[in-house]
Amino acid sequence: MDKDILTLIAQKKQTLSKGQKLIADYILNHYEKAAFMTALKLGQVAGVSESTVVRFAFELGYDGYPQLQKALQKMIRNKLTSVQRIDVANEQLGNGEILDKVLNLDIDRIKHTLRETSRKDFDGAVNSILKAKNIYILGSRSASALASFMAFYFGTILPNVKLVNTVGFEEVFEQILRVGENDIMIGISFPRYSKRTADALKYAHKNKAKVIAITDSETSPLVKYCDYFLQARSDMASFVDSLVAPLSVINALIVAVGLKKSDELKEVFDKLENIWDEYKIYEKAEETQD
Repeated sequence: MDKDILTLIAQKKQTLSKGQKLIADYILNHYEKAAFMTALKLGQVAGVSESTVVRFAFELGYDGYPQLQKALQKMIRNKLTSVQRIDVANEQLGNGEILDKVLNLDIDRIKHTLRETSRKDFDGAVNSILKAKNIYILGSRSASALASFMAFYFGTILPNVKLVNTVGFEEVFEQILRVGENDIMIGISFPRYSKRTADALKYAHKNKAKVIAITDSETSPLVKYCDYFLQARSDMASFVDSLVAPLSVINALIVAVGLKKSDELKEVFDKLENIWDEYKIYEKAEETQD
């Protein structure tokens, strides 16, 4: 485990005030909970005032408590087990108004994503997708739903889309064996990061394909292999990964590519509408009478 901030706290502990030592002890023993507490809440559980928590952050060399909290969250983002995530969810959400709390957390993630995602990388990703000979898309575990969604819509726009099945480790490399410099690979992963996805992007990068990483942080193992980094917040609310912000980024990517191919897209959907009508693919909604 990356213990940089914990080591810093341990080293500074002897020079801290009595109240600050109580905060240090709580964080060292319960860092997975402390990382998601407000300064007020952390002070309450440690038995000190909120102002003591703020001074503690300054004492460690941070500009304020939010920066210390961010450092803790970054450290543990890829480390928590599902059981620990449940404990964090209990701390964050409690038992009341779950719908309001979860939706508001997702709204915050979208706002952060909007501020943090590089427009330059986004535009570069769109242009590279349009130029690519083949487009490989992969995401494992919960990210596989995002990969399937993207592949479905890109498949209606472009003729060269390949959704990589990530069930077996060996099978992944069999599917991407021929990836090369005229191709592009899109990898999607969030904490806890998929080694399978990171290894696939590394292979694509080695073979000179363009690589797009859709992930949550610059510290993600996917970023070191990518040409375009699309940052999307996926901070957990519980044992369930929040995929709302990543899905919004993917929606934007699909729409941007679709607008660049609008003439071809109209032809495709014109054909599809005829097929859907002929084979009665969709059930028509009953009309209501006034």
